[in-house]
Amino acid sequence: MDYMKMAVDATIEGMDNKHGGPFGATIVRDDEVLVAVSNTMMKDTDPSAHAEMVAIREACKKLGTMDLSDCVIYATCEPCPMCVGAIIWSGIKEVHYCSTKDDAHENGFTDLHLRKYLTGEDESVLKMIKVKDRDDCDYLWEHFHKINEMK
Repeated sequence: MDYMKMAVDATIEGMDNKHGGPFGATIVRDDEVLVAVSNTMMKDTDPSAHAEMVAIREACKKLGTMDLSDCVIYATCEPCPMCVGAIIWSGIKEVHYCSTKDDAHENGFTDLHLRKYLTGEDESVLKMIKVKDRDDCDYLWEHFHKINEMK
C-alpha cells in the first residue's frame, strides 16, 4: 500500500474542501492504516491542527491510548517542531516525509522562527516569564500523586 499517496489524497481533499493547506499525514500500525488526514487549520480555526497533530489525535482516539510506539507516520512534509514534539510524546519512532522545511519555506509556510527560537538563535520570538511563589501551582504536583496513588 502507498501510505504517502493516502496522505497526498487526503491533503488534496482537505484543500478542495478548504480545511487547510498542502499538508497531510497517514499513521500505520502493522500494515493497518489507522488514519489518513489533511491538516484542518482553516476548518477548525486552530493553529495546532497540523496534519501530524490531527493524525495523532485521531489515531489515539481510535486506539484508546496515547501510546503510538508501534506506529509509523507518513507526512507529506517534514514535520515542524510542534509536530515533532507530539510525534515524540506519542512514542512514534519512525517518520517518513517528502517535502522539506525549506520547500515549505519557499512556498510561504515557514517554521524557521520556531526552529531558531528552539535552538536559542532568536529569543525575540517569545517572552517567557517565570512566575514565583505560587503554592497553588506547587500543590498540583502533590494532588496529582495523591489521586494516582488511590487507583
